[in-house]
Amino acid sequence: MKKVILLTVLPLFVCIIALAGRISGHVSDDKGNPLGFASVFIKGGTLGTTANNQGNYYLDLQPGLYTIYCQYVGYGRVEKKITVTEGNTTIDFVLSPLQTTMKEVIVRAGAEDPAYEIIRKAIKKKKDYVSPLDSFTCEAYIKTLMRTRKVPNRVLGQKIDQKDMGVDSAGKGIIFLSESLTKIAFKKPNKIKLEVLSGRESGSNGYGFNFPTFINFYENNVNVLGAQLNPRGFVSPIADGAIGYYRYKYLGSFFEDGKEVNQIQVIPRRRYEPLFSGTINITEGDWRIHSLELTVTKESQLQILDTMRIKQIHVPISKEIWRTKDQVVYFTFNILGFDAVGNFLNVYNKYDANPSFKKKYFNNIVMAYDTAVNKKSKQYWDSVRPVQLEAEEAKDYKIKDSVYQYNRDSARSKPYIDSMRRHQGQVSIKKILWSGFHRSNYNPKHPLSLSWQPLLKGVQYNTVEGVNATVGVTIDKTWPKSRQQLSFTPQIRYGFSNTHLNAWGTLVYSKRSFTRDDDGSTTGRATWTLSGGKRISQFNKANPITPFFNSLSTLLYRKNYMKIYENYYGSLNYGRRFDNDLRVTAALLYEDRLPLDNTADYSLYKKDSGRHFTPNYPYEKITQQFTRHQAAIVSVLLQYQPGQRYIQFPNNKVAIGSKYPTFSLAYTKGIDNMLGSDVDFDKWKFSIWDNVNLKLRGLLKYRFSAGGFLNAKKVLIQDYQHFNGNQLLLASDYLNSFQLAPYYANSTTAAFYAEGHVEHHFNGMLTNKIPLFKRLNWFLVGGSNAFYVNKNNNYVEVFGGIENILKIFRVDVVGAYLNGKTGQVALRIGFGGLIGGAITR
Repeated sequence: MKKVILLTVLPLFVCIIALAGRISGHVSDDKGNPLGFASVFIKGGTLGTTANNQGNYYLDLQPGLYTIYCQYVGYGRVEKKITVTEGNTTIDFVLSPLQTTMKEVIVRAGAEDPAYEIIRKAIKKKKDYVSPLDSFTCEAYIKTLMRTRKVPNRVLGQKIDQKDMGVDSAGKGIIFLSESLTKIAFKKPNKIKLEVLSGRESGSNGYGFNFPTFINFYENNVNVLGAQLNPRGFVSPIADGAIGYYRYKYLGSFFEDGKEVNQIQVIPRRRYEPLFSGTINITEGDWRIHSLELTVTKESQLQILDTMRIKQIHVPISKEIWRTKDQVVYFTFNILGFDAVGNFLNVYNKYDANPSFKKKYFNNIVMAYDTAVNKKSKQYWDSVRPVQLEAEEAKDYKIKDSVYQYNRDSARSKPYIDSMRRHQGQVSIKKILWSGFHRSNYNPKHPLSLSWQPLLKGVQYNTVEGVNATVGVTIDKTWPKSRQQLSFTPQIRYGFSNTHLNAWGTLVYSKRSFTRDDDGSTTGRATWTLSGGKRISQFNKANPITPFFNSLSTLLYRKNYMKIYENYYGSLNYGRRFDNDLRVTAALLYEDRLPLDNTADYSLYKKDSGRHFTPNYPYEKITQQFTRHQAAIVSVLLQYQPGQRYIQFPNNKVAIGSKYPTFSLAYTKGIDNMLGSDVDFDKWKFSIWDNVNLKLRGLLKYRFSAGGFLNAKKVLIQDYQHFNGNQLLLASDYLNSFQLAPYYANSTTAAFYAEGHVEHHFNGMLTNKIPLFKRLNWFLVGGSNAFYVNKNNNYVEVFGGIENILKIFRVDVVGAYLNGKTGQVALRIGFGGLIGGAITR
């Protein structure tokens, strides 16, 4: 039956296409310069198109009489009456700069520019325009282009292959090109759903850039392409308090379709504030945005990019409702020698102001990709693309897609697999000792790989083992069709001073699940981990000090902070992540714990300085080394973030966060007499944490916890509640540790304790008013960490510092109060800022 319908409808469809006529042409200014991304519309509706960057456009129409007009921000609109036939028609447009007319204004000394009164009226009316529709749908065509002007030969010592990047010998060329078509659905108060119908990326099977962000200047705080560009956002020229941030200059007015439009220059009052500069056009009488061209730069606290220019044109989709029709974001950046320019073009079409949605259409999936999103043909793209490709873009698609398809087709062939295996090279002494190596069979159906951990990077030093070395290898086996993976990691560690050999292994099995139907999808991941052998462990399982930094501290300063013990162990862990982002972890651990004493005394720090190594146990809490004992422990952890939202890809689903905080509840039970176990305790811990974006006021991060022992009949030092201290110059985990606290002095078995961590990242607020700092783009950060057990066991520290130093580093001054008494004041250096904030120690 389907074939009969197809055979009946297809000829009719072909006839309709054949009857359509195409108008095309070029848009330029009066000097012949192309006006890239100019808008071309059919008068009396929202049907239209957008010129490409070279000013070329086309539009398919049914034969008939039309009035067509072209507009470009800063230029006068041009209308033409045309007759469309079944053939092709060429219509060129030449636009001239706007000729504005100044109103009669009585100018007195100190008189206010008339622009201010227009802005006040726009501010008063913007609440009606910020979200004027109860619901709507539309389609967004998005094209993203990034082109280099210069490429360095090396970056951080690594040679850059310009050929692989697709640029010429001068370092010029397209390095990223994509386009996509997305359906947008919105319903008040804040329900939104994006359906990516199609997407392509030059030289890959990627989906391209698919986020059709409406940059809404009716909002007080304007977010442009994500918080990374400026976590505080930018102040809109018509924000509620905009007159305190901007100066305005009236440039005159012009008329379109009998409606007067006021052109206003926007000028930041202060440098190094998150402010725009440029022009905004406001309609007379209803005081809405007609169009705009606004720019932000480094002086606007723009991050990563050097400049960003936004152009928008708004059009009526009904008598009272205007929406964004075209939006272009131009950008430039120069990072590590990469000098590039690019643009994001959004063209919005097919507005429906009265849509109907099926039941449960809006759910926790805010973005869904069609199962065939990246499988569309060239003919499909030629039929839906509203913006004509430039010659360079068409060439880039043709060449890079051909190369990708060739490599993909040959990926399963024996010659290709043999070639990739040979390309891995020989195993050298350097790889064994320093860089490590990875080997794969490159079999797409039965992937198998091996990763070697370099020997020298596993060499450490401590007072127990002296010089010690750890070597390990990981073997991975994957079953792509069933989404299963199995990995095995055996490891060996040897201490050259105490001559102890430890060997252990870890086996991990994981399986992902994903099902999809018309109502959405479900996803999950289950992981089983089996581990056992003989190993070295820190008394605090959170590992508050890394072996590497303990080695430095021991060798350079004669400070052996890390305390360790040996144990024969076996553990079984199960973890599962459910569709609603509930995460459950259960673990069973058995340890036969053996004490270790210091056997090495070497340090570069002079022995006769009076500084001595401390015993290898938490001497701040216990007076002597523990005796050998056994422990059987079972633990359960629940973690949940309500309101989690997702992106649904064709074959998986990814969580993208929630407006609510994350909660966790942990319970640990020490089981007496199980396999000779000497422990008997029950302890719990509840935690809540979140990051709160306060926009212009910065970013607030917090983590609060409470817990205690319900039963503490038999608790050994390894099972105490430890508070993660830090006595190194390098900062520890900011939201889960105490920067100046001792490692074990406050460990407890109390029935109740509480701890809290709060820090506020000002992200440029305040420092943008300090002459030096505002140029450096360094940001203030401040906060406090504290825990409380009782009046004799408590700790508070407060800190303030500077972050975003070279985009990476953070420096804090910390003052501590231990048990109600003033403690020390010290410096801590860590990672923080645009790049450093993503680095963990």
